[in-house]
Amino acid sequence: AGPSGVGKGTLVAKLREKYPKAFGFSVSHTSRPPRTGEEHGVHYLFETKERILKAVKEGRFLEHAEVHGNVYGTSIEAVERVRCKGKVCIVEIDVQGVKQVKNSALASQAHYVFIRPPSLSVLET
Repeated sequence: AGPSGVGKGTLVAKLREKYPKAFGFSVSHTSRPPRTGEEHGVHYLFETKERILKAVKEGRFLEHAEVHGNVYGTSIEAVERVRCKGKVCIVEIDVQGVKQVKNSALASQAHYVFIRPPSLSVLET
């Protein structure tokens, strides 16, 4: 976990590259439309905002957030898909997401790594 722009994605990619049998990545849900080159189920699970929010209300999401009018989130099912393959599931989230995970059904099984920027000026660029 860490703020946007701190390098979470880079670290996750390196872990998956170096240890592909040990780590897996959950595919997040989003209500935004796919961008050029993005595939459903690979980059994101593209759903309607209403469908995601209904699943959140039903307690089926580990974490979620609304950003610029679109909903993003990680379903418990997406995490379980990775775990069923015998891999450690990496969830790339911000600090707000961590707070939600700590209150979720999987809280007792979660471990956290906070990525801190070397300085605040790094995030401003």
